[in-house]
Amino acid sequence: MAFLPSLSPEELRHYHSVISQATRVKTHFDVLVWLQGEMQQYLPQDIMIAAWGDFDKGSFQHDIISAMDGVRSKSTDLQSITPLMLDLFRQWTELGEQPFAVAGGDQGFAPEQAEDRCTLTGALNTMRYAMAHCVKDERGSYNCLYVAFRANGYFTESEQEIMTVALPYIDMALRQVKLLPHQNSAPPVISAPLIYDLLQNRGLSSREIEILQWVARGKTNPEIGKILKRSEFTVKNHMQRIFKKMDVSNRAQAVGLFKTLVSND
Repeated sequence: MAFLPSLSPEELRHYHSVISQATRVKTHFDVLVWLQGEMQQYLPQDIMIAAWGDFDKGSFQHDIISAMDGVRSKSTDLQSITPLMLDLFRQWTELGEQPFAVAGGDQGFAPEQAEDRCTLTGALNTMRYAMAHCVKDERGSYNCLYVAFRANGYFTESEQEIMTVALPYIDMALRQVKLLPHQNSAPPVISAPLIYDLLQNRGLSSREIEILQWVARGKTNPEIGKILKRSEFTVKNHMQRIFKKMDVSNRAQAVGLFKTLVSND
């Protein structure tokens, strides 16, 4: 890593003093004070989302760490951010399981449909840049995805290196905090039977299921193309195949059937 060797002895002592505060975290408030306090010098961000579970099956829970008003875990509609988190996990996997940065564009990272609004998704509309990295738990058989968002300033290569160095401490800090009540009882967002039995039995590919999830979140073909780094024409072709496989004529009917399958699962 180029980050640590670049620090002077005094800077290195300060970094270790700040990062070691992770060992003293006991509550969600402690995590907030730490990440939104001196850690901002090394990893500046407005919102941190931690999501853990089985991303291949679309089943995970989440924590939100932010000083922004009302941006809290318990007030978040998890389904509204599910496609985003699944896509970021997919990108992390495809990029060799390395930290990466991405720009959200003028619309930020939130869904656009009014019914999908919650305080977090509204805040994500103001975020322009994100950086993601993941911790794999082979013993627990799940992954922990951490995504930092901010409104200004692309995440640099140096900050991506810092993310690699700091993530084990961030992960340790959150593991020391008890689950919130809604996390103890939260069901899978999209269960394996829904994805693999109901949709794949209809002939949809994994990519088509992913696109359908984005459509259900209100994204247009050009927007989905930017998210998936594919052309609008490619997305349009996927949509035509989705319509045929689901035996529907348009996006509204596809989304309606998708939501019916979700609610009946």
